[in-house]
Amino acid sequence: MNVNHAAQTRGLPRAESLVPALVAALLGVFLLYGSGFASANALHEAAHDSRHAFSFPCH
Repeated sequence: MNVNHAAQTRGLPRAESLVPALVAALLGVFLLYGSGFASANALHEAAHDSRHAFSFPCH
């Protein structure tokens, strides 16, 4: 077995694989709490504006 091939297929070091997991967790917490504490009108306007941004008619 080639030693270089074994080193290449081992994967990322733990510190490098932890960063994306932490970023994803922080984004998820932000989205949950952001939508939980936002007013209904703000959520409606955000959904309305995103539909228009994708050229999808909504009225």
